Amino acid sequence: MRSRLLPLLLILLAGVLLALGFPLAVSQARGQQQRVVVDRIDDTARFASLAQFVTAPSQPDERQATLEKELDRYHALYGIRAGVFYRDGRVMASSPEGWRIPGDGGQGAGKPGSDGARAFAEALAGRRSHDPPQVWPWEEDGRIAVASPVIRDGDVAAVVLTDSPTGPMRSRILHGWLAIAAGEAAAMLLAIGAALRLTGWVLRPVRTLDRAAHEIATGKLTSRVVASGGPPELRRLADSFNEMAGNVEDVLEQQRAFVADASHQLRNPLSALLLRIELLALELPEDSEESAAVRAEGKRLAQVLDDLLDLALAEHADAAHAVLTDVAEVAAERVAAWRPVAERKGVELTTEGQSAATGWADPVALSSALDAVVDNAVKFTPESGSVTVTVTAGGDRVTVETADGGPGLTDEELERVGDRFWRSGRHQNVSGSGLGLSITRALLAGSGGTLSFAHNEPGGLRVVITVPRNAPHGT
Repeated sequence: MRSRLLPLLLILLAGVLLALGFPLAVSQARGQQQRVVVDRIDDTARFASLAQFVTAPSQPDERQATLEKELDRYHALYGIRAGVFYRDGRVMASSPEGWRIPGDGGQGAGKPGSDGARAFAEALAGRRSHDPPQVWPWEEDGRIAVASPVIRDGDVAAVVLTDSPTGPMRSRILHGWLAIAAGEAAAMLLAIGAALRLTGWVLRPVRTLDRAAHEIATGKLTSRVVASGGPPELRRLADSFNEMAGNVEDVLEQQRAFVADASHQLRNPLSALLLRIELLALELPEDSEESAAVRAEGKRLAQVLDDLLDLALAEHADAAHAVLTDVAEVAAERVAAWRPVAERKGVELTTEGQSAATGWADPVALSSALDAVVDNAVKFTPESGSVTVTVTAGGDRVTVETADGGPGLTDEELERVGDRFWRSGRHQNVSGSGLGLSITRALLAGSGGTLSFAHNEPGGLRVVITVPRNAPHGT
C-alpha cells in the first residue's frame, strides 16, 4: 500500500512545487530585465538632456563634442552602443563611430530592423521604451534596445537610442534560476521526508492490523493491536479489532471448553456402559455377532471421545511452547518407534534427507503430529509397500515429508482431507475417527507449523509438515 500511496503524494508535491517554481522563475527573469531597462532609460534621459543643446546639425560645436565624448566613455565603460539620431535618421553623435539605427542600413542590433527600429519609432512618437521583448538565458544573441525622445520646444527633435548586450543579465537570470532549482530540490527532499513520515504514520497501524489479522487467521487468537499511533480513525479501528478478536477468542474458547467438558463427562458413563456390555456378554454365547458389534461400536465411540478431548487440548497449544528442536532427530525417533508396526504389516518404513535440521517447534506436539501422519501412512499402505519420511531444511522452513504407497486421494478428497470427522468413502472399513489429521494440524499451528497434502507419484499420498527455522513472533 505504501508503494502506491507514496508515489501519488510525491507526484502531487512535485506538481505543486513546479506550479510555484515556473512563475517564480519567469518573474525573476522579468525583474532582472526590468532593472536593466530602468537603468537604460535613466542613461538615455541623461543623454537626451545633453542633446537638447545641440542645435546645428550641420555645424558641430562644443556641445556636440561633449555629447560625443560622453557617448564614447559610456561605450568604453559598459560596452553599450549608444547614439543620438535626428528625426530623419541622421547621426548627431554615436559610439562606436559609424553605428547607425538598426534596420537602417547599419550594423544591426541582434535582430536587424526589429527591436532597435521599434524603439526608435516609439521615441519619435514621444514615448520612452518601457517594455522591450523578454530576453531568456538561452538567447545568446539577445540584446535590449531602449530609446528616449529629445524634446525641444514641445516637439521631438531627436532620439537617443541604446543597444545593450545581455550577457551579464542572462548570467544573473541563470544564477537566479539555479537558486530557485536548488530551493525546489531542497523543498522536494523535505517533501519526500515528510511524505515518508506521513505514510509511515498513517500505514503503521494498518500494517499492525494486517499482522494481527494474519496471526488470528493462523490460529494465534491472543494476538492484539496496540493502538498507539496513526490517525484517530485507525486507532478506533484498532480498538474495534481488539474487541472483535476478544469476542472471537471467547466464543472459540467456549466451544473448546464445551467439547472438552462434553468429552470428559461422556467418557465416564460410556466406560460404565462398556463394562455392563462386557458383563452382559458373559451371559451370551462367545460367538455372538450382536455382542461383538455392540462392543466394537462402544470402543469406537470411546475413541471418538478421546480424540475430541485431544483436539480440544491441541487447540490450546501456544507458540510460547516452541523451542529450538532438531526436527531430523525427532523424525528419526518416531520412525524407529513405528518401524516394528510397519514390519508386522509388511510395509517398509525408511528415512531420507538431512540427518540434522533445527527448527522452532514444540517437541511433544511435533512428535504427536508425526505419530499421526506415520500411523496414517502405514495404515493405508498395502503389504509390500513402502513409506518414506524425508527431512529437508531450506529457506526459513524445515519440512518433513511423508510419502506412502497407498491408494491416495482424488483431487476432491485432497480439498477435504484434514477436516474434522471427514473420511474417504473408499476407506470406511479402516478404523479411525476422522479426527487424527485435524488434531495434527491444531498441534502444529500452535507453534507456527503447517500441514499440507499432495499426490504422490506414481501413487499414494504425500503429507508435508513444515516448521519455522526462525523463532516465532513473540517467542
